[in-house]
Amino acid sequence: MTERETAAGSMGAQTITTSSGERLIVLTETDYNRLVEAVDDMADRAAVDSFHRKVASGEEELVLAEIADRILNGENRIRVCREHRGLTSQSLADRTGVAQAFLWQIETGAREGTIETLRKIAAALSLTIDDLVG
Repeated sequence: MTERETAAGSMGAQTITTSSGERLIVLTETDYNRLVEAVDDMADRAAVDSFHRKVASGEEELVLAEIADRILNGENRIRVCREHRGLTSQSLADRTGVAQAFLWQIETGAREGTIETLRKIAAALSLTIDDLVG
């Protein structure tokens, strides 16, 4: 008896063979729902494992609650991320080649940066543009 047949037997599954020789498995609704839940749990575990691998490789990073709260409270994402990285506006300007005054205008919402400017800022902060603009 295979492992599947043993598992099916423990669920009270029945096998029916059609006139064409096709084998069908009949389960109770409770057993079917248990199987669906088990598949969902496996998918969740796989997603968590994938995230842990990405964190370990540096592809993803954990965000401190303080940082998330600041962004959720409406603070400028670039400023929050810059400060989280321990950078001054001048050091970010130096890394990006963007004038410090223009960075200040972006951080205060007085101006919007171009896609190219946002790319430079994101790269300097080791982020994606999506991380900066939500």
